[in-house]
Amino acid sequence: MRRVLSLGSVAAIVAVVAYAAGASTGGARRGTDTSLPGFGQVVFLSHVNDPAVVPGFPGDPRFAMSTSFTVAKDGFYLQYVKEGEHTGTHFSAPCHFHVHALCADEMDAGDFIVPAVVVDVRDQAAADVDYRVTIADLEAWVAEHGAMPEEAAVLLWTGCDEFWGPDRGPGTVSYYTCGSGKGGFHQPGFSLAAVKWLIGQGVLGDRGLLGTDTFGPDPGTDFKYRETSLTLRKHRFTLENLTNLQALPATGAWITWGGPRNAAGSGAPSTVFGLIP
Repeated sequence: MRRVLSLGSVAAIVAVVAYAAGASTGGARRGTDTSLPGFGQVVFLSHVNDPAVVPGFPGDPRFAMSTSFTVAKDGFYLQYVKEGEHTGTHFSAPCHFHVHALCADEMDAGDFIVPAVVVDVRDQAAADVDYRVTIADLEAWVAEHGAMPEEAAVLLWTGCDEFWGPDRGPGTVSYYTCGSGKGGFHQPGFSLAAVKWLIGQGVLGDRGLLGTDTFGPDPGTDFKYRETSLTLRKHRFTLENLTNLQALPATGAWITWGGPRNAAGSGAPSTVFGLIP
């Protein structure tokens, strides 16, 4: 069942998000106290969108920013930003993988505000950089924390965001190998069976999403991106290149995010917020 929020609650969320979006990046990991009913803090879950830091995915358009106007010369300051829709922290709409599927401009407002659970697989990832989350992992989470909410954001905490930064070439410690130094792509992700289980249990349902602090929900060794492809059916989404997931509790938080709603967009760079009880 789709979540229904009162107009007052939505207005409060919007106010908190607008305030946090203008906050200094220096406090990005600390959180800000809020007066939003039911929540005590709001935290950033997205990286700063900076071409000097964002690791470009191989083959994607180059991310560049330049200063077009300055206060000293023109009376106002403005940057020109040139980037692909899947640069940095971003969301993916179903049409990113499927023809005639939902695109960014067809999303409902409620799609941007969802309950969240955090699945911690840092220990497994430390032992196996290509670890695939199993149904047993998810059942163990439920046994410890209780049932996951329906149509939720299931966020995978791998710890790979520690290696966020520009790629320095093959064999180096990089984000796209989760710091392993191995060749090619390497990262933990959901197994296809785990995604099917989350859909079947109603956790993803028709409108939930998978999020991760890696470049996608798929294990780095799945070159067909089957987990993302399955997730992006129906009215479901993904959130990629998240960070600061340690700031959220395993259950009870909500997330909200926003980015440009490009016409026929396959997604967009996003600022993501965690709302903590």
